[in-house]
This record gives sequence, structure tokens and C-alpha cells, in this order.
Amino acid sequence: MLDAQRLAVLVEVAQAGSIAAAAQRLAFTPSAVSQQLGKLERDLGCRLLHRHPRGVTLTPIGQALLVHAETVVDELRTAEQTVHALLETQPAHLAVGTFASAGTTLVPDALARFRRARPSAALTLLDLEPPDGYGLVSSRDLDVLITHRYPGVPLPNRRGLHRQLLMKDLLQLVLPADHPHAHSRRIGLAQLAAEEWISGSRGVPNRICLEQLAGSAGIDLRVAYETRDYQVTLALIAAGLGIAIVPTSVLEHASSDQLAIKQLPETEPAREVYLVHHSHPTPLVTDMIQQLQPPR
Repeated sequence: MLDAQRLAVLVEVAQAGSIAAAAQRLAFTPSAVSQQLGKLERDLGCRLLHRHPRGVTLTPIGQALLVHAETVVDELRTAEQTVHALLETQPAHLAVGTFASAGTTLVPDALARFRRARPSAALTLLDLEPPDGYGLVSSRDLDVLITHRYPGVPLPNRRGLHRQLLMKDLLQLVLPADHPHAHSRRIGLAQLAAEEWISGSRGVPNRICLEQLAGSAGIDLRVAYETRDYQVTLALIAAGLGIAIVPTSVLEHASSDQLAIKQLPETEPAREVYLVHHSHPTPLVTDMIQQLQPPR
């Protein structure tokens, strides 16, 4: 039977991307981590890692084993938490990870409601941008991850975790209030091909979405201002410097006298917001999920 501790080391190395980083997280020496991995490879009779100067990557067999290793480690940690909870030796704690715009719209009220319902529970919040965060849920550094997917962007592998759709956040076209099309009843992307756009840098999810929408409309768009911060985006639009596509939730408290908000007529693109957690959630996680659910 494979050694559970060695499987846990494999999980840490895969998540950290290098033996040195995993050793730091585990409070081991790098040589001790290498020895554990070497023993695991000898137990199996095959290589699990490709070692290179900048870190390590898993072999195909290593990738296949990682799926099972994460499940084993998850179950062992769940068992440990269950015993501690029954013995009442572990303080209640909930760690939530979220992306920036949800951190300013969706999360604060949910955390406040959770705090009122669970005043003795300690709360921590980590700000990170998708697709980051899945590994932290796997390692239980996070209990709940709030993440998103824009049109044109694939969803990451769940890695054995539970992922549920929380909401669809419609993407809207936002123009300066004095834009020539600010009062147009219907406006398409093709009419805005010559505009200066505001979006994330290449490879950022909202930029991928914008480029896909432009491609579907048969046009090329020029992104003049690159930022993934929607508050910066709205400030630039209000100053008359460009236009953008922005999620509806971000616009709830935006100044209506400085912006013109239009629905895209060609499609109704939406940013999907997901909750990610372990398949056997603790009572604290279940409570937080309930607080995050949009009102019916």
C-alpha cells in the first residue's frame, strides 16, 4: 500500500511547482522532500516528476496519481477535522478566497451575515484572481473559493472538488455619458470598431471575452488602456477616455450621470460566478454557501 505521507508530499510539490517551495510549505528541508518523492517513485517503479532548473512538472503517470493523492489527502484531513470537532479542540475557522470585484460587491454582505450567525467563528479572506485558488481549496488553505469564468475561457479542472454555479453576471457595454451613442436605443460592436477600449491585458479573462465578441462581430478592437480593476475602468470611462464591457454587479453603485450603460444586442454574454469547495462541506462552509446565494 502506498504511503499517505508521501502522497501528501506529491500533492504539495504539484501545487507549489517546485521542491524548494513545497519544502518551505511543509517545513521540511528540500532534501527530505526529494527523499520522500524518491521513495514513492521506487514504490511504484516509475518516474513521477520531471526535474528542471526552474522547478518540476509531473509526468503523465504523476498527473494520474495526483488525482488520487488529492482525494486521499482530502479524506484524511476531513477525518482529522471531524475528530477535532467531536473533541471540541479545534476553533471554528473559515477561510474564503474571492476575486476582486466580488470582494467589493457580493462578499461583504455575505460575510457580515455569516458573522452575525456565527459570532464565534474566525473569518479570513484572500484576494486572488481566477483561475488561481483551486489548489488552495485542495490543500484546505481555503474552505470556499468564489471564482468566475468569462465567455471564451475554459473552466479549470475541478481536481475532485465540488463546483456549483452561483450566478450569471450579465456583461454590459459602458460608455461615457456624453458619448455620441450614449442615447442610441440599439448599438452593436461593429459601430464601435474605431473606439479606444479598456480591458485587461492579453490572456486576462475579460480580454479573452472581448476579443471573442469582436471576432464574432467580424471586427478588430483596439485596447488602449489595460487594467483588470473595474473601478479603474469605470473612472477612465467617466473621464471620457474609452469604453468597456463591464459585469452588471460592478455597475450597481456606479454613477449614472457619468456613464451610459447599454445591453449588447448581438448576444447576452455573461460572466459565470462559481463556488468551489470540498465535496463533503463542513457546517461552516454550508452556512457560508447559504449566505452567498442570491435572493430568489
